[in-house]
Parts: sequence; structure tokens; C-alpha cells
Amino acid sequence: MRSQGFRAFSQDKRLNSIEQTSHRGEPAKAKTIRKYLGEGYEVIASMGHIRDLPSKDIGVDIQKDFSPRYLNIPGKSKLIKEIKAAAEASDFVYLATDPDREGEAISWHLAHILKMDPSLPNRVTFGEITRKGISEGMAAPRSIDMDLVDAQQARRVLDRLVGYKLSPFLWRKVKPGLSAGRVQSVAVRLIVDREREIENFKPEEYWNLDALLSADAGRKFTAHFWGVDGRKVTLANEQQTEKIRAGLADAVWRVAKVTESKRRKTPAPPFITSTLQQEASRRLGFTAARTMRAAQTLYEGVDIAGQGTTGLITYMRTDSLRLSDEAVAGARSFIAERWGKAYLPGAARVYKGRAGAQDAHEAIRPTNPALTPELAEQSISGDIAKLYRLIWNRFIACQMADCLQDTVSVDVEAAGCTFRASGFRVTFDGFTALYEEAQDEKAAKESMLPPLAEGETLRLHELKGEQKFTQPPARYSEATLIKALEENGIGRPSTYAPIISTVLDRDYVERDKKQLRPTALGIVVNDLMSEQFPDIVDVRFSAQMEDNLDTVEQGNANWRRVIGDFYGGFEKSLAAAEESMGGKKVKVPEQETEEICEQCGRKMVIKTGRFGKFLACPGFPECRNTKPITKETPGACPLCGGRILARQSKRGRTYYGCEKNPACGFMTWDEPTAEKCTECGATLLKKGSNLHCSREGCGFTKAAARKPRASAKE
Repeated sequence: MRSQGFRAFSQDKRLNSIEQTSHRGEPAKAKTIRKYLGEGYEVIASMGHIRDLPSKDIGVDIQKDFSPRYLNIPGKSKLIKEIKAAAEASDFVYLATDPDREGEAISWHLAHILKMDPSLPNRVTFGEITRKGISEGMAAPRSIDMDLVDAQQARRVLDRLVGYKLSPFLWRKVKPGLSAGRVQSVAVRLIVDREREIENFKPEEYWNLDALLSADAGRKFTAHFWGVDGRKVTLANEQQTEKIRAGLADAVWRVAKVTESKRRKTPAPPFITSTLQQEASRRLGFTAARTMRAAQTLYEGVDIAGQGTTGLITYMRTDSLRLSDEAVAGARSFIAERWGKAYLPGAARVYKGRAGAQDAHEAIRPTNPALTPELAEQSISGDIAKLYRLIWNRFIACQMADCLQDTVSVDVEAAGCTFRASGFRVTFDGFTALYEEAQDEKAAKESMLPPLAEGETLRLHELKGEQKFTQPPARYSEATLIKALEENGIGRPSTYAPIISTVLDRDYVERDKKQLRPTALGIVVNDLMSEQFPDIVDVRFSAQMEDNLDTVEQGNANWRRVIGDFYGGFEKSLAAAEESMGGKKVKVPEQETEEICEQCGRKMVIKTGRFGKFLACPGFPECRNTKPITKETPGACPLCGGRILARQSKRGRTYYGCEKNPACGFMTWDEPTAEKCTECGATLLKKGSNLHCSREGCGFTKAAARKPRASAKE
């Protein structure tokens, strides 16, 4: 579960508190809070929701103003009894679930089973799981915020209505077992629309013409063709390019104009949920779900040498850029001590969030700026160490001075043609001494030009023309999809990771390396939804619904009325779809492969079953041949020399094994490469940033070659 719960009860009948945390043994968060609360408190995990809508029916009475029917979650009876017994043994109960809509709803459900008055000051929240955060939270109890609860109820009921009404429609019209969702359907539409943009894209030819030049005895630099006689010209074909090149055969090249200026680069703001997920995807290769698992652990608390269990970051589901004065002061103090006062801006930086952002929590930041990644990594490792370093670096950098650069732009003229070159030199690194934001696409490489003066004659070393074609838009990655969802107002901080997980799990979308592409099933379902339920998959309609839920949270709308306004049109669309389609079914096209069925000679197709995708003969039921999907790798089996094939485990994880398995027995989780071991000649396997020999007992290792990266610095 994403968010879980714990409760703290006093043993001397003074205090009882309930809080949410992760479900793994004694939850780390419960352990941390118990430590800070001290004697007289008992802390017990509620493990997330204890009540929910029933799993086997819709659980919403549409005729009674959309009243939800909540049931105790199966398997939690024992825990509920324990909670009730501990509450009865205490004088007071504090509900301390996570500080968001879902956390507020969990507190409300707990109050219900404990027969607590939700209007009493029995609700506390912790922005960070530290001594300070817990002390501040316990010092400011409040009543349960029913606006937050109602916003969560509205989302839950809305999604249940859409899912339970649309899913049976898809079963009848496409195939059994499908599901539909309000937000996931919009995400699938974005991905399908992008795929069609790519398919329909018609590349256009253009040419680059670059001159390699130098001043006398000076360093060479490249200038790019810009235009003719002061007008910008795009070179559309080889003939046009060759005509320009021919006209430059005996030309004199000279510097026509030199423009020098100064440029400031400011640091990126601290992380919010969406930007953390995007940056972790770009820099660390993490999925959104993997990022949030690591962030949850950092928030709940980890054991740090000399400090015990403590939360290392503030709450990680937020769209606010606000930072506490104390945190900023800590960052500025650290910067001055580590890099000197030159790296501090004159005043603390204050970042403004986007319009419509909630301001319930701070931005994501380290709870203690003095706990550097180097110190933390003496106690933590793996994903949580990598993510902590990313969060710490971004937070400290956001309070550092600007990066200062000297820039220069040069116009070079020859036979009426203008060529341009530009570059820069860093004069003060500022925040880039610590951190620079990664880019979704590689930035053009820039370097400093040699000293040049207007009127100076240049020497031409090479004039090179290169054919290019315009490129289609890139498929979405997790990072760019989250960015698109946020920009379009689809979903909120707590929903980005579940949205992506859902569309992947339901086989509407698949990963192709880091790109997301729609499956044949996803395209069919999207097209059917777009035709019959255009509002559900309309980006603007979905964004408006999110705004309506925010209005409920702000106490400015009744949640039942919001649901009613939506359901009237939805019910009519559903009836119209049933009538227009009648008994018609939509067939999902099978993806044909080049793999030949050994039993009947047909080309096998890709099917999806209980354990993922597999190859099957299209001649079923006459031919029932099936086999797993495999992909050949560049390596060779170290045991028998056979091919190594990539396969998928039942959980979707890629592993590598000999083509002769099970007879051979070679299997590895590490990716085979084309490189050979210099000691024994066996295939080298890649694990992380290292290569190691696949032959057992060899022991040879080396660092993997790094891919070149464009640099913004000289």
C-alpha cells in the first residue's frame, strides 16, 4: 500500500495517537514517533485504510445521493479489535495519519470505528518525522478536516462509478477482464495521440552547412550557415546547398560582428512530487513507483548512526514550493561554510508555485541540511541513498548564487553569406558547483570561441554540408508523461505514480526501453472510449473535474453535487453507447511476429495471458503451440557456447538464459554485452556501472564505458 497507519496509545491512560506508515514488520515511522513521544505512549500501526468500498459490488447507492457503503477491509478484523482495545485503555486518542486527502480519510474512518467525535481536536499531522516535526504536530491538534475527507470521498466514489459502469461495457464490447478509469483513460489517450503523431509524421529534408574556421594560428571553431544578404535562409536540398558551397569557393572569410554579453543561470526550485519523479527518471532511471517507494522510506525514517531512526525528508506528496525559514537558514549556513559567502545570494530565494497549487506542505527537502549525502551514506545505501543525494543536492543548490557566464556571438561573412557561431565561458560556477537540472533531450554542445575581432580575416579549413530530416515528436517517457499530466491539470501529486502503474499493469501501455508506447489493446480501448465517451478521455474535461475536487477540498462545493453533475451526463453517454453499438464487438488485432510455428508453419502472434505476454499459434484450437517470447543478446553462454536469450519472468522482470535451457542451466539477471573477458574470452555481463565475467571462477571485472554526454561548460 502507498500509505499506511499507526497509532500511539498511552500506557498511563494519558494519550493515544494513530498514524499511518509503511507495512513492513514494526513500521519505521511508528518506531520513530514512539522514540520521540517517550514514555506513556503506545504506537501501533493501522496499516493504511481499515474501511473501504466493497470489492465485489459498486458500493455506491446512486438513488440515495451517491451514498457510499463502507465495509471493514477483509483481514483487518484482528487489527481493528486491537485498536479498539487500546483506545478503550487510554484517556485520549490522537489521529496522526499522513497530511493529505487520503490520510484525512483514513483518520475519519478510524474515528468512525472508535466512535470518536470528528469535531474534537484529535487530529495531528507531521510534515517531517523528526523530533521537531512531531513536537510541532502534537502541539497543534485540530479537528478532522471534513472538506479534505469529502474531496477524497468524491474521488473514490467518482472513480468507482466510472470503473464499475464502464468496465462491464468493455467486457461486452472488447473482451472480458478489461477495466476503465477516469484518469488512466486520459493518460492512455495522451500516449495513443502521441503515437499517431509519430505514425503520421512526414519528415522534411533540410541541410546543414558548417564552416571550420580559424584566425591566424588560432584555435579552430565551427560556424553554421545562417543566410544570404542579411536574410535567414533554410537549406532545403542538396542542390541548394551545393549552389551556396560553389559560390564560396574563392570567398574571403572575415569576422563581421562580435557580440559579447553576460548571462546568469538561476538554480531550479526545490522538488515537488512531479519534479522529483521526473528528475529521478532522467538521472537515476527510476520509475515513478520506485521513486515514491524510496521517498516514502526516507520520509518515514531510517536508522542513522549516532541519531537513531529519523525521517530524512519532509512529506513527499506536495505541489508547494514553500520552504520553512529554519530550513532555508540551515541551507545558507551550510553553503557559507562549505563554499564561502560568494556562493550565497544577497537574500534567501523564495519560489512561487504554479497557479492552483495547494500549499498544505513544504516542498520536498532534507529535514536536516547538515546531514550531507556523504554522512547519510554511512548508514543507508541503494535507492534511498541515491534519492536522498538528489533531494539534498537540489535543495542546497536552490539557495545558492547564480552561475555567471561570459557569452559571445560571432557573425562571419563570405561572398554575401552569413555564418554564425556562439559560445560561453563560466566565470563563476555558483550553484552548478553542486547541481544542474537534467534535461529530457540533450542540449546542444557549446564551447568558448577563440578571441576574434571585427574585420579579422579567417582561414577556411573545411566546408561541410550534411543532409538532415525533421524528426517526429518523441514518445512519452515516465518523466515527460508526468510533466504532461501536471501541465494539463490531470491528477494530483499522489496520483502520478499509480496512473502509470495502472496503464502498464492493464496492458494498455508498454515500456520500450524508457519510452511508453500503446499496445494494440490500448489503442482499441482508447478509440472506443473516444467514440462513445468523449468526455471521459477529454483532457480539458478531466482537468475541470480535478479543479472541482479541489473546490470541494477548499470547502466551496458539495461533493455529492459534484458527483451528481458528472453522473447525469455519464449515464446518458453509457445508455447511448449501448444502443448505438448493439451487439457489435471490437476485435483487438493480433501482433504478428516473424517466429514460425514449428508444428504448422504459421507466423506466431503475441498474446497476453495471466503471466504476461507469450507467443501463440494463430491456428488455435487446431494448433495449440505456445512458447515464451525471447530476444537474442550479443553474448554467448559461458557453459556451452549457445545463444543467450532475454526472457521475462512471471513478474515482468527481464532475465537471461542459455537457449539450451533447462539442459544447460546457465541463467543470470545481469545483461550480456558484446565485450569479451580479456582473461578467459567469455562474455562480459553488465551490472550497474561495472562489467564482470560470466564464467564462474574467473573474477574479472572492469568499469563499463560511459556514454558521452553533452556539456554546458567548456
